[in-house]
Amino acid sequence: MMGGLLGHDLKGVYTIWYRDVLRFVRDRSRIFGSLAQPLLFLFALGFGLGSALGKIGTGYGVPGILYIEFLFPGILCMSVLFTALFSAISIVWDREFGFLREVLVAPVSRTAVALGKVAGGSTVAMCQAAIIMLLGPFLGIHYSVLKIVLMLLTLLLLAAVITSLGILIAARQKTMEGFQVIMQFLLFPMLFLSGAFFPFTSSTRSGSVLKLIGAFNPMSYGVDAMRQIALSPRFPADLVLHPVGVDLVILVGFFLLFLIPGVALFSKQD
Repeated sequence: MMGGLLGHDLKGVYTIWYRDVLRFVRDRSRIFGSLAQPLLFLFALGFGLGSALGKIGTGYGVPGILYIEFLFPGILCMSVLFTALFSAISIVWDREFGFLREVLVAPVSRTAVALGKVAGGSTVAMCQAAIIMLLGPFLGIHYSVLKIVLMLLTLLLLAAVITSLGILIAARQKTMEGFQVIMQFLLFPMLFLSGAFFPFTSSTRSGSVLKLIGAFNPMSYGVDAMRQIALSPRFPADLVLHPVGVDLVILVGFFLLFLIPGVALFSKQD
């Protein structure tokens, strides 16, 4: 009996995941549209501010890195943030149009439906960022097989964290308008206070305050880990916030912090 229920739940997780991934693959306008904003930030800031800022992290006798190199991992995380958060809007959309009610009466647990949504949103967000990763070699960032695997796994973990946050918020939202207001309220503070565009330093009072705020922002740990992995071994030590292992462990903690109540709220759907 338990084996049969588990099999139904696993099939339900796979079905929801497959539906979300298939919708993403078939919607070319969504793919290109979600690429436009991160690429705009990359080229506008990377080339616009790069010449003015020069190299970053030139202390301690190291040559530093170009600003566009510093920016690139942050843009990857930005793509994950936008795609993962807004993938949760499908829950509100499905509720408004009645599809969610049909899913919830299927012979699978609601936990399986929620986990399928998290898996689908995380996969879509990672794939979106992976497309932007193709620009890395043209910006002077050198890849190895190990580095690509580590970057993709980090992006997937960050995507799972952000998607779980989106599920947590969307679980009790009744309208898309209400969900979008909350998303806009969270989106840009999480982005700009993550260090994606400028480094956090403790040399000034404002820098210390930003680091303190960033400690409660999961994006900060994703950006920090991605920079260290993508730009190794050239990444300046004075720009490191935490060791990569610490960043990833904290991201797992955020994932559980968002996932558990998100699944619990989703399971209480009417």
